[in-house]
Amino acid sequence: MSYLAPSEFVTKMVDAGESKIFMSTRDTIIRAYMAGAILALAAWFAVTINVNTGQPLVGALLFPVGFVMLYLLGFDLLTGVFVLSPLALIDKRPGVTLGGVLRNWGLVFVGNFAGAFTVAFMMAFVTTFGFTQAPDKVGAAIGNIGEGRTLGYAAHGAAGMATLFLRGMLCNWMVSTGVVGAMISTSVPGKVIAMWMPILVFFYMVFEHSVVNMFLFPSGLMLGAKFSIMDYLIWNEIPTVLGNLVGGLAFTGMTLYTTHVMTKPKRQVDKVAKPRVAA
Repeated sequence: MSYLAPSEFVTKMVDAGESKIFMSTRDTIIRAYMAGAILALAAWFAVTINVNTGQPLVGALLFPVGFVMLYLLGFDLLTGVFVLSPLALIDKRPGVTLGGVLRNWGLVFVGNFAGAFTVAFMMAFVTTFGFTQAPDKVGAAIGNIGEGRTLGYAAHGAAGMATLFLRGMLCNWMVSTGVVGAMISTSVPGKVIAMWMPILVFFYMVFEHSVVNMFLFPSGLMLGAKFSIMDYLIWNEIPTVLGNLVGGLAFTGMTLYTTHVMTKPKRQVDKVAKPRVAA
């Protein structure tokens, strides 16, 4: 598996965050676009499996294929840069500023949304034969997801909002662990195994992932689901983004950085006795 020690892969995390901050606008948007599109395809794939088999565990077992593909290809998700980019700022890398971190987050958000929205349109078109008939079983299931995870939270008021936020935190705790998993090994099989496990947990537990939701909810709206754009933004996307940020940075980025980089054992310096000078 070619396992790297934590002190080694945490340094790689900081290096990756620094490189993303200084990446060109073009490359950042292209990589984010492709990441959003591939993850959306994986979500469509998983929902199709769930509908056809009636077994959510099977969909959860196979959904990580999209995450693995996009990270092996070097693409970027918002949930990943939420963790990596701030570490370069905290580590005081030369030239890294808060503005640079925010720029990276903003560009990746735009790219992810564009990619996920593209696949959402394709899915809505395919499942309705060009919007000429009602959606098929998969399209109907995706529309129901959008309603349940917006209006469902809204029905509980503040408690629903808190639940949504916590599900966002739990999601990126697992997803960012998958991002780190790509750095734990230098071999492809090792990377795949390390990424697969936490993504399986997040998807089966129905935690809230901001980029997956960029696919599920716009496609639901295209298919005539009974919730509004404002319902989507207020009762899902915005709280989910904030929960993803806090969960990933607090539970993955800062914990690993604090214990493996900031806290280094002090070396013991042996005292050498000075030779006596004869009187």
